[in-house]
Amino acid sequence: MAYSLESVQDAADRLRSVGYLPSPEIASSAFLADRLEKPILVEGPAGVGKTELARALAQATGRTFLRLQCYEGLDESKALYEWEYAKQLLYTQLLKDKIAETIAGAQTLSQAAERIAGSEDLFFSERFLLPRPILAAIRSPEPALLLIDEIDKADPEFEAFLLEVLSDFAVTVPELGTVKAIHTPRVVLTSNASRELSDALKRRCLHLYIDFPTAQRELEIVRSRVPNVREELARKVVAAVQAIRKLDLKKAPSISETLDWTRALTLLNATTLDSQLVTDTLSTVLKYEADIAKAREHASYIASAT
Repeated sequence: MAYSLESVQDAADRLRSVGYLPSPEIASSAFLADRLEKPILVEGPAGVGKTELARALAQATGRTFLRLQCYEGLDESKALYEWEYAKQLLYTQLLKDKIAETIAGAQTLSQAAERIAGSEDLFFSERFLLPRPILAAIRSPEPALLLIDEIDKADPEFEAFLLEVLSDFAVTVPELGTVKAIHTPRVVLTSNASRELSDALKRRCLHLYIDFPTAQRELEIVRSRVPNVREELARKVVAAVQAIRKLDLKKAPSISETLDWTRALTLLNATTLDSQLVTDTLSTVLKYEADIAKAREHASYIASAT
């Protein structure tokens, strides 16, 4: 059963109930997107919870979750539907006697082809249609939420195709006709800003930017996701990560790295942080050797952050 979000507070409460800790801006965007039936374009650094927001929103509103992962070269056919050619071929083999009867007496190849063409509806029907995420969201008998993940990785041509889908929530399958949404799906698009998105796409969406969290919100996330962590260690890790993000790095640590570091330190039975422990475990929180080397130079500063 799908639920409508009744207020910003209701959105915040429902997201929290499924383990996602929203900021006021996130809760407001979730509420407005649900009530206005508009897609949300969520931008921000990698690892700040953009994809997780879509999953949590689907769970919080009782919607079927569908995900389309974007990549260079993605086209309509891979996002909409495919025909199960192997299944069609199998049916052709099973029905070869009937096909022989159909073309019996045909004088030319053209006549035989015309007779077979009359049976196209048999082979291009719902039983052979393999819906991909966009068509699956539109055809879903239950209210759905469609995540279009990392739209900035897709080509501009695919982005242009999305404009029509997001406007009408209907697609055309040439062999079957136009398919309209049974229930208007909620749509979340995410972007890491690897390229600029078109103004036309942005106009169709509500915009939400998720940045690295404040220290207080990050501490709350750590407590929620690593419930067995000691309070002093949780505070020190969050303070250390906040300090690391102030360094000039190729990639600043995200929330997911904060959680990884916390779990790793918990497994090491750490109760607090010192410069040596920071140095020994930086590879858990930073992913580039140059970043690790720079952070090691500031290990004392990181360990003493409060």
